Amino acid sequence: MTPASRPDNVTHHHRHGPTPSNLNLLFATGVALNIAIVGLQTAYGLVAHSTALLADAGHNLGDVLSLAVAWGAATLTKLPPTERFTYGLRSSSIVAAVFNALFLLVVMGGIAWEAIRRLSEPVAVQGSLVMAIAGLAIVINGISAWLFSSRRHGDINVRGAFLHMLSDALVSFGVLISGGLIVLTHWYWLDPLTTLVVVAVIVFGTWDLLKDSFHMVLGAVPTAIDPGKVRIFLSDLPGVSRVHDLHIWPLSTTQTALTCHLVMPEGHPGDQFTSHIAERLHALFNIEHSTLQIELSEEADCRLRDDAVI
Repeated sequence: MTPASRPDNVTHHHRHGPTPSNLNLLFATGVALNIAIVGLQTAYGLVAHSTALLADAGHNLGDVLSLAVAWGAATLTKLPPTERFTYGLRSSSIVAAVFNALFLLVVMGGIAWEAIRRLSEPVAVQGSLVMAIAGLAIVINGISAWLFSSRRHGDINVRGAFLHMLSDALVSFGVLISGGLIVLTHWYWLDPLTTLVVVAVIVFGTWDLLKDSFHMVLGAVPTAIDPGKVRIFLSDLPGVSRVHDLHIWPLSTTQTALTCHLVMPEGHPGDQFTSHIAERLHALFNIEHSTLQIELSEEADCRLRDDAVI
């Protein structure tokens, strides 16, 4: 066994962010409030014959799923790894993100189809009722955003939930404006037109989510991380003459892992050095789980020294 292949030359580092004690209550409250919005907008959207309210309800239903996924991810990260699932069940959040995006696109497609039909055959819409429900949705989304606002800087899941609630309030504001215009003008075609605008905004945002989710499923480097900069950082470390077999991939929607081989001819620098690398990788690139293999020679018997080999 060559020095480069000895187990003590492989160092693993991982970090676990603290989970707030009331995080479950926070997500539970957010889910409950959004379920209430979905129920109100669906029921009164049917009563008022408003596809704009139904589109907003579909959007909020997607947010309920997104909140549930974020909640589930926060719970699953606590589960210990097993012999079969050596990283635990963190990647389930990636699968759920793909499902959420596809589900929301299908729902929006059905609502858009109905809106297009109503453009040619306008249906009388109760504008005042649309305004009332949209206004209530703005208030509830505002409360939800306020609940998540204080925690948004410390947890990416919470920050995503906060942004969702904020965008929902803006969409509901657009629906409220269309309801007011219908009351003033009786132009019922404004409702399906507003619906199509809402659908377009939602699809635009969801398409990025779907693309990013599929990239995660395929193990792509997260978009927030520049792999070139990571390689430069590792190559510039004192004593490192070469970096190869560098891999960066998402463990979940919030956690990233890295493995690589560092060629260090002057010898293994010790655990303190590799621990410092792990801390810097987390601070600079938000990489929480790093595995570093130290090789002592450029001629080490490493079949992975060619980056084209995996």
